[in-house]
Amino acid sequence: MTDLNTVLAELKRGIDQIFSEQDLLEKLKENRPLRVKLGADPTAPDIHLGHTVVLNKLRQFQELGHQVQFLIGDFTGMVGDPSGKNTTRPPLTREDVLRNAETYKQQIFKILDPQKTQIVFNSEWLGQLGTEGMIRLASNYTVARMLERDDFKKRFANQQPIAIHEFIYPLLQGYDSVHLESDVELGGTDQTFNLLIGRELQKARGQKPQVAITLPLLVGLDGEKKMSKSLGNYIGVTEAPNEMFGKIMSISDELMWDWYDLLSFRPLTEIAQLKADVANGKNPRDVKILLAKEIIARFHDQAAADAAEQEFINRFQKGAMPDEMPEFTFEGEIGLANLLKEAGLVPSTSEAIRAAQQGGVKINGEVVNDVKQVIKAGTTAVYQVGKRKFARVSIK
Repeated sequence: MTDLNTVLAELKRGIDQIFSEQDLLEKLKENRPLRVKLGADPTAPDIHLGHTVVLNKLRQFQELGHQVQFLIGDFTGMVGDPSGKNTTRPPLTREDVLRNAETYKQQIFKILDPQKTQIVFNSEWLGQLGTEGMIRLASNYTVARMLERDDFKKRFANQQPIAIHEFIYPLLQGYDSVHLESDVELGGTDQTFNLLIGRELQKARGQKPQVAITLPLLVGLDGEKKMSKSLGNYIGVTEAPNEMFGKIMSISDELMWDWYDLLSFRPLTEIAQLKADVANGKNPRDVKILLAKEIIARFHDQAAADAAEQEFINRFQKGAMPDEMPEFTFEGEIGLANLLKEAGLVPSTSEAIRAAQQGGVKINGEVVNDVKQVIKAGTTAVYQVGKRKFARVSIK
């Protein structure tokens, strides 16, 4: 077996916390395939780059010879995970959940090895709990302990509603670990409370508690909030190469380094050298191109990455867009029609709508038909109306 210190160092790359590192080391010393679980509620049809941060870590365990269990929360998805929410989330219908689950099954194999991945659905055991089982499960935790959770604590203090089923959700996720006898569970930092409940429930059932490993949340295209389909600040793993490339090139230079840390497979020494190169005058755009090509090659292929780069060069470096153009900075999110007006590209918002209907509005060279969309903070892009009007706009 590979040196344990080397294995541990690699597994710790890019993580936030381990509960606990000593427990993980002891499990690794057992020299057996560990049962490593990642759960995902199919609440939206697409997997995006934010999901891949933890999926990449799961793949790492897989490559080290461990048993990977990708749990699709078709039962918990109907309950609704309250993590990070300041309001009660409406539950999904079973039809929605099952439809989304099918796309998850297809998309995760862009990252995981299908021959080494066990897909499980938690309705198989949670659906069998029944009323008595649910009451016994609920008896394992107190309301006071639940209110220690940050999002619950804030909502309670602000007199915002907390539905009873939201207390049930972490217990159900914890019970997944009991049923699967998980050795390790992965999740984003917003899942810390749920993962730790899994440890507690396993102890109560006489099992060795799982190691909980949390990973940072990927900040989305807006440069502010975690990547989320509902916020529109995401890049789906099935998006077209040119679309991926344009979106990656639109992120800020500061955010680029976070994406390198969480998404790139390059050695840390190589990323450190790229940072030093930029500090010494290298254009950060060129480094961003490397990141864009790496990600596109992963989810499409190298030819698609090369073609997307060439398309970018054609637009920005071969006269498709002027080297010099007016530059604007706006504070806070802004509707696209208003942005075009404030940047002097159209005389009115109604003219912006007319131009879009005629295919005359572009962002980073891509035609935009809907000017009702809101441009989030944390982005910089080139906006174009017609053939001759350009402006580079940053949203802070």
